[in-house]
Amino acid sequence: MSLLEVDDLRVHFHTDDGIVKAVDGVSYRVERGQALGIVGESGSGKSVSSLTVMGLTRFFKSARISGSIRFDGKELLTASDEEMRRIRGNEIAMIFQDPLSSLHPFYRIGKQLVEAIQSHRDVSRAQALDRAVEMLGLVGIPEPRKRVDAYPHEFSGGMRQRVMIAMALANDPKLLIADEPTTALDVTVQAQILDLIQRLQSELDTAIVMITHDLGVVAEVTDEIAVMYAGEIVEHASKDTIFASPEHPYTWGLLRSIPRLDLPRGEELVPISGRPPSLINTPGGCYFHPRCPYVREAHRVTHPGLDPVPDDAEHTVRCLLASDTRRRLWRELQEGKDPEQARTAVGIDAEEVAP
Repeated sequence: MSLLEVDDLRVHFHTDDGIVKAVDGVSYRVERGQALGIVGESGSGKSVSSLTVMGLTRFFKSARISGSIRFDGKELLTASDEEMRRIRGNEIAMIFQDPLSSLHPFYRIGKQLVEAIQSHRDVSRAQALDRAVEMLGLVGIPEPRKRVDAYPHEFSGGMRQRVMIAMALANDPKLLIADEPTTALDVTVQAQILDLIQRLQSELDTAIVMITHDLGVVAEVTDEIAVMYAGEIVEHASKDTIFASPEHPYTWGLLRSIPRLDLPRGEELVPISGRPPSLINTPGGCYFHPRCPYVREAHRVTHPGLDPVPDDAEHTVRCLLASDTRRRLWRELQEGKDPEQARTAVGIDAEEVAP
């Protein structure tokens, strides 16, 4: 039994403009001690899916949630608010992307850590404070016995993020959800935070769900990667497979937009053309077809399922192109050809491609 099992999760929000399908049929598994990366553009449903695992979207009156989320064998969608309060912050913890807004500016760091610990453990304030100091030291904050008396504004952005990690890990959770944990941090601090998360995972055997738009981040930390687009998972495979032989055009676009050291200095990045679709009025057929350089007429009317790749049941992809065609296209792109050249080399006729 997996630690976390998400099956056909749907989170729809009813608004005056229509139904926002923020998460639309997402399924994945996370094993104990495993790290899963969920990547995609802003608005793809990454954060909403994980907030639902935490039981936080249930507080939105407009939210309609269905499917199944089983954590350690327990169904979370039907759990009471009191049961979720016991699990949230204790067995499942979350690092939010903006530590300055997540920490209360009027309370000292130590007081906030002590409160997080005493909410779930029957310990004295002195014991909780000792645990807070221990956790601050564990995440690399110097002189933790003194820094517990500091306010959030007295810490740098990287140090505040370390405080959030200490708070998340204070009760030894089985699952840690990190939502864009390196956003707005400089690259040196980013590397330190990622090294810290990786070290804590190995030392504490904590399962991790890493939410990000940056494939470079998940390359450092994760074992598997799920790529989300328009509320769906469009590709799911091991980290090595995603980087070596991806099969979805959206994943190709994400990979081609990453700066590379083996390209000439000054080489322009290759962005994904167009913009993500409205989650109220999603396009017919494949949701990615308005932006896909390899689209065929059938893609506009037939919605693809998330199907296993031939010869690799652990690699699933949501695309109507044949697997052999996808692999040939990826090889052409790897040789430096642009999408139009790759399409021509593979033999996808120009008249079949959407304007």
